[in-house]
Amino acid sequence: MANTLQGCKVAVLAVDGFEQAELVEPRRALTEAGATVHVISARAGKIQGFKHEDKGDTVDVDTTFDKATPRDYDAVVLPGGVVNSDAIRLLPHAQAFVKAADNAKKLIAVICHGAWLPVSAGLLKGRTVTSWPSLQDDIRNAGGTWVDQEVVEDDNFITSRKPDDLPSFNRTLVARLSKQKKAE
Repeated sequence: MANTLQGCKVAVLAVDGFEQAELVEPRRALTEAGATVHVISARAGKIQGFKHEDKGDTVDVDTTFDKATPRDYDAVVLPGGVVNSDAIRLLPHAQAFVKAADNAKKLIAVICHGAWLPVSAGLLKGRTVTSWPSLQDDIRNAGGTWVDQEVVEDDNFITSRKPDDLPSFNRTLVARLSKQKKAE
């Protein structure tokens, strides 16, 4: 699978409090497939990851929301983590980024609590998605349909529920980007 995504650029949007595996594992899978992955955040430097409720590792930020341009990326990944997801959903630049990506029909891959950003950005109306179960009311109230499945694909969205779903989430993400790249 190495280099199947050569020339592909993926944006990972996160702030402090992201669920470590949900950022690190998709980034690893994409990088191993040849993609360039940029972590985009509200501020430069490093952001703090968590392993559930315990502090995990920090991750370097490649650029900030105010400097990043959605059209420069082929896809967007939204990791979860309650603290990350609750904070990022309130950031106008983060909402604008995912709205622009969605308007351009870029692939948006969301896991766990990461669904809060598309909810707040008004992107889930009429979509079928999955997430951490506690978000199902938010998704329904935003006009979406919530289902309890490992991976759900709906148009340009890929969604998963939790860290245990990462193997399937990553396979689906890499496969969709590879298919997209071949179609270009």
